[in-house]
Amino acid sequence: MISMSLNSYGDFLNTNKVSENIENTQLVKETGARISTAVEQFFSDNGMSSKLKGFKWEFNLIADPTPNAWCMPGGKVVFYEGILPYTKNADGLAVVMGHEIAHAVARHGNERFSQQLIIQAGSTAAAYTLLQDKPESTRILLSTAIGIGSNIGITLPFSRKHEYEADKLGLIFMAMAGYNPKEAIDFWTRMSKIGGKKPPEFLSTHPSDEKRIEHMKQIMPEVMKYYKPYSNKQ
Repeated sequence: MISMSLNSYGDFLNTNKVSENIENTQLVKETGARISTAVEQFFSDNGMSSKLKGFKWEFNLIADPTPNAWCMPGGKVVFYEGILPYTKNADGLAVVMGHEIAHAVARHGNERFSQQLIIQAGSTAAAYTLLQDKPESTRILLSTAIGIGSNIGITLPFSRKHEYEADKLGLIFMAMAGYNPKEAIDFWTRMSKIGGKKPPEFLSTHPSDEKRIEHMKQIMPEVMKYYKPYSNKQ
């Protein structure tokens, strides 16, 4: 996964314009550096430094109005300029940075990749074993039904579990880096107001905004134990 990510990241940067805003680019890189340092400390403190083997951190801001950000396995991070109006400040940006890095270090991408292979193999086997004597049109319809069933019953709930895990780890990482985790409540409240009709939670890869915010409020006392304002570390 890390090897594939390195190639994909290079291809992405070659085909997308890097932001020319020096101030925002520096903010992304500085926030990434502080949080990645906190991640390494967290893993060291918990005897898991080997889990970060192969990670080579890199942070870039892309000139794209989409409100998005992601981190590939191996620590390659991209922020889109379109998410900055929602992050608002360094703490808000750290919320997103911590969350996306948490997905990578928890190896959620690896798990999803493996899971999709298993689901695909299982669906194909079921289709040919159970439907080998049926007309082609019936095979296609039932194979599609198997895929939909797997998606709703397994894949999406699994993804929502990942989101909650990334929320918690991300808050811990940003707190250790000296960013205020309480900003996450305001950030996700702002994100919840993005226009457009959202799908029901059971058909979404993300928790509903209300449940995500409520979950953060519940874990905030635990997360705040890691928080020390950055100015106290100078």
